[in-house]
Amino acid sequence: MSTDLQQTARLALACLDLTSLNDSDDTAAIAALCQRALGPSGRPAALCVWPRFVAQARAALPRAVRVAAVANFPAGADDLSLALADTQAIVAAGADEVDLVMPWRCLLSGHAADAARAAALVAAVRAACTGHTLKLIIESGELADPALILQASLIGLDAGVDFLKTSTGKLPSGATPDAARVMLRAIAAHPHGAQVGFKAAGGIRTVADAAVYIALVRDILGDAAVTPQRLRFGASGLLGDIETVLAGSGGGSGDGSGGGNTSATGSY
Repeated sequence: MSTDLQQTARLALACLDLTSLNDSDDTAAIAALCQRALGPSGRPAALCVWPRFVAQARAALPRAVRVAAVANFPAGADDLSLALADTQAIVAAGADEVDLVMPWRCLLSGHAADAARAAALVAAVRAACTGHTLKLIIESGELADPALILQASLIGLDAGVDFLKTSTGKLPSGATPDAARVMLRAIAAHPHGAQVGFKAAGGIRTVADAAVYIALVRDILGDAAVTPQRLRFGASGLLGDIETVLAGSGGGSGDGSGGGNTSATGSY
């Protein structure tokens, strides 16, 4: 087993938002997810769950493991009242972090008024969760065009979000290195970019997958950004491959076959 691969696995675990966002999730599934976060390999950065499970997760976990929940998820509706209601519920339940889906379809129209509504929603949610980490999901695979990915990234950066996140993981197109480059370069060029992180989600299943994004963050944002404060992976199955690599029994090959996957895998 390569020492470099094991080091990458440890870093991926430290930056992991262990995620379960299945329609069938219940208290038993979240209890099992919390137990996985307390496994022998080490602690993830956070658990990411539906808002209704925030209080359960927070009570089950040490403070060192943050609790995140999703707002305006997964559709990214152009509905300010819905996004604010989700956010307020998440904050009231004791979460540390909010993963907000921006109304990305507003950017596809090409109309300035639609983009302005999307920006207003992000800014309103930012104000509603002051003091909490806000990750903006731009659904980069659906935007597809680098110009639209950049536009979405700048909306988030200008609103003061803490992370730009690629995808919900609920659509066929997830994270891609090309989209990540656009997002990371936007962070690097922005006046407040030194405080902003990047989260890859959607299709991150192996240590080899994670290594691609670690290298991109290191190349564009610098070594200092390769920490849980500025790099996250939204995934469920990734933990299985991390555990396999750290156990020294293989894995990390990029084929998604690492063992130990939770049954609540979702689409991440």
